[in-house]
Amino acid sequence: MIELVDIAKNGVQAAITTVEDTTGVFDDYRIQFKAVPGRPKETYAPFGVDDQLPYKIKELVGSDEVSAQNKFFNVLTCYGAGIQLQDETTGERTKNTDALKWARRNALNSFFLEQITDIKHYFFAVCVIILSKDGSQINRIVHKEACYVRLGRADRRGHIPYIYYGNWQYGTPRADEIERVPLLNETDPFGHLATLMGREPGADGLCRERTKQRKFALLLRFPTVGCQYYPTPYYAAMFRGGSYFEKRLISAAKIAKMKNHASVKYQVEVEHSYWRKIIDEERITDPEEAAQRIKKEKENIRDFVAGVHNSGKAWITGYYIDPAGNEVRDIRVINIEGAKEGGDYADDINVAANTLCYADNVHPNLVGAVPGKSQSNNSGSDKRELFTMKQALETAFHDLLLRPIELCLEYNGWEDVRAAVPIVQLTTLDQHKDAKTAKING
Repeated sequence: MIELVDIAKNGVQAAITTVEDTTGVFDDYRIQFKAVPGRPKETYAPFGVDDQLPYKIKELVGSDEVSAQNKFFNVLTCYGAGIQLQDETTGERTKNTDALKWARRNALNSFFLEQITDIKHYFFAVCVIILSKDGSQINRIVHKEACYVRLGRADRRGHIPYIYYGNWQYGTPRADEIERVPLLNETDPFGHLATLMGREPGADGLCRERTKQRKFALLLRFPTVGCQYYPTPYYAAMFRGGSYFEKRLISAAKIAKMKNHASVKYQVEVEHSYWRKIIDEERITDPEEAAQRIKKEKENIRDFVAGVHNSGKAWITGYYIDPAGNEVRDIRVINIEGAKEGGDYADDINVAANTLCYADNVHPNLVGAVPGKSQSNNSGSDKRELFTMKQALETAFHDLLLRPIELCLEYNGWEDVRAAVPIVQLTTLDQHKDAKTAKING
C-alpha cells in the first residue's frame, strides 16, 4: 500500500509517503493444517501463514510495472509458438484426426497458456482430467487456477490424496463451494491412473478397476529448495532482499515530489508498522479510535515538519539495524527543496528496475524496463541472441508442462503423436526474411 498525502501549511509544502514493507512476504512458517469444511476428518495445507499468500503475490506483482511486465514476458517466451501435436516419426504436424479433434475441443493452446501463467507466478500448476463414462478415454482436460487450489495433507508415503478447489480469497469457503478432486501420483500419474482403471495390475497383481471416479487432478510443481507443499518461487528473492520495496519506495517518493512541483521542501517517509506500534502502545482496540489516533499522529508529523514555530527543534524516532545489516527507521525526513522534480531519483529507480529484471531472469533491454536511448546499448544481433537464449531456458518448464498432454495422448492410445513447443527463432536482416519458427528437438 502506498499513500501520498499533500501538506500545505504556513507556506511550506511536504509529503508523507507510507510504503508497505514486503521483505517478510515469503517468511518461512510452520504449516498449521486446517480442517476441510464439511469433511472434519480431512485437512489441508494453507497457502501462506494466513492462507492469503497467492492473492498477496498477485497484488504485489500487479502493483509494479516492471514486475508485471517481467511476468508477462516470461509467459510469452515460455509459450513460444504455442503447443503443437506432431508426428512422432517425422516431427511434422500430426494427421491423426482424433488427436486434432481432441485438441480443438479442449482449446489446448488456451489451456497451455493458462498453465504457463500459473507456473510463472506460483511455480506450480494444476489441471483436472475427465474420463469417459467407461473410463476408456480422457475426454476433457481443464485448467484449475493455482491461487484457488489447496493441497490436502500428505500421507506417510508423501502422497497428497486430494486437491480442494474453491475461492479462499475472502476466508474459508463453505463445504458446498469446495470441489474435492483425487490427485494422481505426482511422479507417475499415468501408472497411477492405469492402475485405478484396471489397465495395469495393482499391489495384488490383478488388473481390475479400483474406482468409479472419472475425474482426477494432476499437480505440476517446479522443483525448489525445501518445497513441502507450495513452492517458493526463485523470484521471491526480490521481496526478501528488499529490491521490490526499494523500487516502490523510490516510485512513491518521485510521484510525491513531482506532484508538489518545486515548492516541496520535505519528504517524510513513515514505516508501515509505525502506526500499529502507536495503537499497541496506547492499547487502543476500537477500530474507529485507532483510525482517529493515526489521523492525529499524521497531523502531529505535518505540524512538526511544516510548522514555522518548530524551527530548530529535535524529533526523536525509533531506529535499529536488522540482522541483514539494513537500517530501519520509523520516520525519516528528507529535505528535497531546490532539486529538479523527480530527477534525482532517476539513477536509483534505474538500478532498482534492473534488479527486479535480474530476479525474474529477464534482460532489461528485452522488455524495456529502463527506457531511453542510452540504455539500448545492445545491437540487433545481441538482442536476437538474448531472445533465443531466453526461449532455450524455457525447456525445463516445457518438459514439466507437457506431462498432462503426454499422459492424455498415451492413455487415449495415440502413441504416434507427441506434444512439442516450437520456439520463435529470429533471422538476421541480411537474409531478407521475417521471423520464423524452429522445432524443438526431442
